[in-house]
Parts: sequence; structure tokens; C-alpha cells
Amino acid sequence: MQSNKLFRIDMKNVRGKGDFNCPKCGTKISPDDRTEKRYRILETLMNEDELDALTLQCNRCESQIQLTGFNALRIDR
Repeated sequence: MQSNKLFRIDMKNVRGKGDFNCPKCGTKISPDDRTEKRYRILETLMNEDELDALTLQCNRCESQIQLTGFNALRIDR
């Protein structure tokens, strides 16, 4: 069985609404897409009551993508 590489994306480096392309196949992944047609959430890591990291899987190429840097996106701090 072949395992897919885990790509890491720091959300501090993502501009706009949070859309980014899969690092392997280029599929557009958007937080507005709630249908799971392009990706699905594999794991959510919390630090106390705040989001620390999110691991997604691209449905096109099955690559896993870990998103970090959510603390920089907080408006209230």
C-alpha cells in the first residue's frame, strides 16, 4: 500500500477568504465548500477550546493536508 505525503499549509500565508490549491494536484479547496466533494476533514486538533490544526484529505488525489496557523486568524486578539 502506498502512503500519501502529508503536506503542511500555514494559514498565516493564505490570502483572501482562505481558499488554497491542493499542493499535489491543484484542486481548489475552499472553507466555503461544505459538500465534501473536493475534500474531507480527517482530524481536528484542539488546544483547550481553540482550533490548533486541521487535517484534510483531497478527494481528487487523496493527499493529506495539515492546516496550521489558525491563531493568527483570530479577530478578537
